[in-house]
Amino acid sequence: MVVRPLLRAVIMGPPGSGKGTVSARIIKHFGVKHLSSGDLLRDNMQKKTEVGILAKSYIDQGQLIPDHIITQLMLNEIKGLDQYNWLLDGFPRTVAQAEALDKECHIDTVIDLDVPFETIKCRLTARWIHPASGRVYNLEFSPPKVQGIDDITGEPLVQREDDKPETVSKRLQAYDAQTKPVLEYYRKKGLLKSFSGTETNKIWPHIYAFLQTKLPDVSQKDAANPR
Repeated sequence: MVVRPLLRAVIMGPPGSGKGTVSARIIKHFGVKHLSSGDLLRDNMQKKTEVGILAKSYIDQGQLIPDHIITQLMLNEIKGLDQYNWLLDGFPRTVAQAEALDKECHIDTVIDLDVPFETIKCRLTARWIHPASGRVYNLEFSPPKVQGIDDITGEPLVQREDDKPETVSKRLQAYDAQTKPVLEYYRKKGLLKSFSGTETNKIWPHIYAFLQTKLPDVSQKDAANPR
């Protein structure tokens, strides 16, 4: 029996590129552990850990969280996953973070979701939510029955600050400035695998086929052996 080496992967893409959807599908099909820097930060802030309190103080001042704080947080979590295949999401975001990660472990592949900014702007600015329930509507492909009104409660929908056109433009510019060097860093190492497109459902089959060369599809195994 051939023992496959464990997969060490990173997923990258601008906000609104479909990273969450693609990551969920990778977890489902390939059984990898998913480590999101955003989830980890929120968890630490909620639990009021030392790192969480520190991170919150930067966020409250509208500042970026320094590299060493994020790096320490992520590397501590990664140490507990050395027996598993894993996928990092939202980290590394800077070349300094990528270099720190390299010192701790060897990355096998970096999946880059190359979605045009114009597509993302349309996608994000079309998103409205019902604050009380967290229900999300998209004016393009899942609009409410009545514009601006929640289907179930009849209460007004709101647009998150993050989804307002001017904020979306700023977030994309920040991503571009901060992350392009990271993509270049991995491209030079021969680890970057870019998947281009405007629809997640059309990009996904290519990502799936690529990952199948590295890992077996565990979802098929589960389907064959119903519990």
